[in-house]
Amino acid sequence: MVVLKHGGIIKEFSAEEISSLILKNLKAAAEAFLGTPVTDAFITVPAYFSDKQRQATKDAGTLACLNVLRLISEPTTAAIAYALVLCVVKKRPKEKNVMVFYLGGGTFDVSLMTICKECTIKVKAVRGDTHLSGEDFDKAMVDYCVKEFKKKERKVIRKNAKAMVRLKVACEQAKRYLSSATGTTIDIDSLYEGTDLVMEFTQAKFEELNVGFFKKCIEHLKHCLSDGKMDKNDVDDIVLVGGSTRIPKVQQMLMEFFDEKLVCKELMRMKRWFMVHRCWLHVKN
Repeated sequence: MVVLKHGGIIKEFSAEEISSLILKNLKAAAEAFLGTPVTDAFITVPAYFSDKQRQATKDAGTLACLNVLRLISEPTTAAIAYALVLCVVKKRPKEKNVMVFYLGGGTFDVSLMTICKECTIKVKAVRGDTHLSGEDFDKAMVDYCVKEFKKKERKVIRKNAKAMVRLKVACEQAKRYLSSATGTTIDIDSLYEGTDLVMEFTQAKFEELNVGFFKKCIEHLKHCLSDGKMDKNDVDDIVLVGGSTRIPKVQQMLMEFFDEKLVCKELMRMKRWFMVHRCWLHVKN
């Protein structure tokens, strides 16, 4: 249970209730955009969600007053969107083998799929890790800062919840900034017992701290190709999904793995999603 204290009142929420609050918010946003009530929904989940986690997600949808028609894995939804752009907008009915590389804030999934001439999608293999994501990158940065702060100021901040939350937020912001810059500064006033934390963070240092996680991503990719009985040269396109795929080192390792023969294609820009939305309305009509 998630325990929350507000206004002197302690409330408890289950994970399903927290998820349902998010779904209610999304439902309201969809209804405001469409101008009509929304009752049915498809909900995306990480490819490696267990049956228990999937059932909990369905329960959250029910609590949000939604009729959950189906749960779809996140890599599959990315492949559907990409297939619609490929077949409807670009009008390329040629069969393609597509690798969907999904690295988000909470999970990592990699899926190998074939988009057929009829625009149908066949999933060849799926690999993933529910404990490999942007959260791990943040944690590596936080751990490094805690050690450096202890070394420099001789103060241990790990047991101070407020200080740790402030540090985590600062590290996450720095991580995002390092996706487009070679360096940044983590500067937090009065982090612990009146002592400030000022630390220079380079892109190279970030990559050094997380190189083990990046290598795990490539290992899962290799296993996925092996499970799908394909060679890397058989892959026509790579579809990048998730905020963590913006990390330059991730893109570099992917390009090196595929011998720089493939251009990584992204489904992270809203313009592309609006194109897909129009395609879907066209297909539906």
